[in-house]
Amino acid sequence: MGSSKMPFSKEMRLATRDIHSVSDALVNAKLAFALYDNRVWAEGLLIFYEIFKYLELHVAHDFLPEEFHRTQQFEQDLRTYLGDDWRVDYHPRKEVLDYIKHLEEVERQNPNLLVAYVYHLYMGLLSGGQILQKRKNMSKKFNPFASKATSSAGAAITTFEDGSIYELKQKMRKIVDDFGDTLDEDTRKQLVDESRKVFELNNCVIRTVSGVNRANGKIAMYVGIVVIGYFIAKLVLR
Repeated sequence: MGSSKMPFSKEMRLATRDIHSVSDALVNAKLAFALYDNRVWAEGLLIFYEIFKYLELHVAHDFLPEEFHRTQQFEQDLRTYLGDDWRVDYHPRKEVLDYIKHLEEVERQNPNLLVAYVYHLYMGLLSGGQILQKRKNMSKKFNPFASKATSSAGAAITTFEDGSIYELKQKMRKIVDDFGDTLDEDTRKQLVDESRKVFELNNCVIRTVSGVNRANGKIAMYVGIVVIGYFIAKLVLR
């Protein structure tokens, strides 16, 4: 009896494991330590806003059902962090425009290859995006200057109303696995190759996020306040 073919979602995941690790490290360096700075967080939203919007306008609902769509949620969060007039001075940066140009080229050559972007970007939002949002919510508890707004404010893109995170992940994997079963080996290989390109482009846009040093400086200040408070308390209680 011949061996069964590996689920295509797993094949893409394994093929990108090394570059995915690089991307995770870059996200942590650029964003995870900037959780106290809403401007930096908003920059992280801005660099991916156009990319998610493009996919949601150009990928069929068979491969990207509406319950995954995030364009409106991106815009809602950007209004929260940057104000209602955030579009006035907004211009997508060159790296984002280059990313979109690549997506346009992929769509012209073989629209099926956009599935690689759908899988990795939306699974990233359902996995790492959830972790970052939880860290950001937690950081508010230790930030003496944070607003008293609820943790849901500014968290629209990571809040999915139509199903649990687990169910959505399972649905996305099934979409990709079922699609992979219909492909010939050459097309499967092209999709795997394009999967690596997803992370290369992601890393390019993530590197453009600025203000991280300022955010890390805020973290140091907050830690300093906590430490000073601790020693003052010790002196008072003597």
